[in-house]
Amino acid sequence: MVGPLAIPALVLGLIGWVLISDVVRRTNDRVLGGALGAIAETVQVERGEVTLDLPPAAFGMLENTERDNVYYRIAVGPALLTGYADLPAPDIATLSAEEPRFRFAQFRGQPVRIAEIRRDLPQVGAPVVVQVAETLENRRNLRDRLVGALLIGEFVLIGIVLLLIRPALGWSLRPLADLRRVIEARDTRAAPDLSPLRTGPLPSELRPLSRSFDRLLGRLDDATTGMRRFTADASHQMRTPLSVLKVQVALARRGSAEALHEIEEATDRLERLLTQLLTLARADEAGVLPPDHEIDLKELSQAVISRRIRQAIEADVELHLDCRDDGPFRIMGHRTLVFEMLSNLVDNAIRYNRRGGAARIELSTDRGAIRLAVSDTGPGIPAEARELAISRFARLQGEQGPTGSGLGLAIVRATVERMGADLELGDAAPGLRVTVTFGSRAEE
Repeated sequence: MVGPLAIPALVLGLIGWVLISDVVRRTNDRVLGGALGAIAETVQVERGEVTLDLPPAAFGMLENTERDNVYYRIAVGPALLTGYADLPAPDIATLSAEEPRFRFAQFRGQPVRIAEIRRDLPQVGAPVVVQVAETLENRRNLRDRLVGALLIGEFVLIGIVLLLIRPALGWSLRPLADLRRVIEARDTRAAPDLSPLRTGPLPSELRPLSRSFDRLLGRLDDATTGMRRFTADASHQMRTPLSVLKVQVALARRGSAEALHEIEEATDRLERLLTQLLTLARADEAGVLPPDHEIDLKELSQAVISRRIRQAIEADVELHLDCRDDGPFRIMGHRTLVFEMLSNLVDNAIRYNRRGGAARIELSTDRGAIRLAVSDTGPGIPAEARELAISRFARLQGEQGPTGSGLGLAIVRATVERMGADLELGDAAPGLRVTVTFGSRAEE
């Protein structure tokens, strides 16, 4: 911290030097002007002649310990009346008869300060010019002493600050050290403690830091809790197809003809579960995806239909794509996430439909917003159960319903939140209608 202290000290020193120089100049000019006035007042006219009586007190005012030289000159126009003829003469036209004028000049190889004034006397054709000059030794010495005193004071002040800065910093940083010890006390090999810090009273400067850290701990606690719950649920869901695979492999070894078909179904179920888990994890992790790109929802819907057409044929469900207007239906987002979101919606519309039913993808625009709706002709979801339906691993029909992992609508909700869109579950009469509205992210 010595550097930051030295910079203002230097600035203060420069400012002090300027102020001291100005004060010394003004003070000495006042004395020099007083001597000039005392001499100018003795200039008179007697019988048409200019006379004067140089008062000793006028020159006594200018005496000092440095023994500065004092010079004077009184002239009537260009003609010298008395004094030093080679003292630099002024421009008479620019002189004032009211206020003395001060200027610096060189005289006999020395810098001098000259005070001069003009007197207009009756019966005298030319103006009378009175000049008094002195050398600058006293001014320089006085200025140097004052500046030296200022510098000594600054050095003493900086020295005192350097002596006190370490204990002062130690005292002021003591609450931060206490906060560090509280945080380090949680650095154990046991399960991490993500509860808010118990630091006791803190100074106002550290309270925002403590609150921000507590919020971070809270978010980490939520993320860790969610991860543990997600892992537990995922392991539970994966245990069933793995158990089926194990049993069917054993049956296949005994020559069961149906075992291979069961193994294929269990493998497909496990593959779908893993795909959905990865999609859900990707949708939850904000900030790790590549930059958003423009997505054509019409083209994407056609790609999803191509992917799900075989499933629809096997389930005897018709797939339709309806565009309510000409579009364009373009949004900004991550194509893989949007594709998986729409694929899960269509998968649900087929899986939970009736044989001979229909699943429909509808695209429309409304005042800058783009709506993507997927509806089916199945039993639908009661209004009171729709919030539960979009939670993870939720299966409203239990084991009696179609096979699934209960992650489809959870993936949809996570993707919608990731993109800042809106999700709505409604009644298709009959069936379920899921509507995703892209507003602020949509492009005309």
